Amino acid sequence: MGRSRYKIYEEHYPYFITSTFNEQLSLFADQEVAKIVLDSLQFLQKERLVTIYAYVLMHDHLHCIMEGNNLSDKLRTFKSYTARAIIDYLKETNRTYYLKRLKNGVNKENSEYKVWQEGFHPKQIRTTEMMIQKISYIHYNPVKAGFVNREIDWRYSSACNYEGLDGLIPICVFNR
Repeated sequence: MGRSRYKIYEEHYPYFITSTFNEQLSLFADQEVAKIVLDSLQFLQKERLVTIYAYVLMHDHLHCIMEGNNLSDKLRTFKSYTARAIIDYLKETNRTYYLKRLKNGVNKENSEYKVWQEGFHPKQIRTTEMMIQKISYIHYNPVKAGFVNREIDWRYSSACNYEGLDGLIPICVFNR
């Protein structure tokens, strides 16, 4: 599959981002994999490289709203770093099933595994209404999937941040 046709053109807007694991593997069901990704998102925000407004980790993908200069480059670096860290973790814990599945779809000479699907499907958020809609979509995702009854009950989401509670990582709460 070629590069994504979705591109980030205007850096001064937030973007709704989706990244999915190769083979749609449920890697986020493993708390350590979720921690690797959340720690990486937190690092990007702590270093003021991006501003994160909302996120959710589902079993096989993540949704996030973020903005920042050179966002495409930062997201590529994020995916590359997390892919290496996830592969290292899977090797250390002898998760051969996942490692075998992640060999599917490799199309680069220097790559043995492909953790993430190509691209991150950015959608520019231009209005307050769209921002509110995307935040609601992100937070409702685990409820819609039947994982929890209430948005704030999903651990891997920024929904609790919007209720004034501490989330797993700090975010920039969007003031409606």
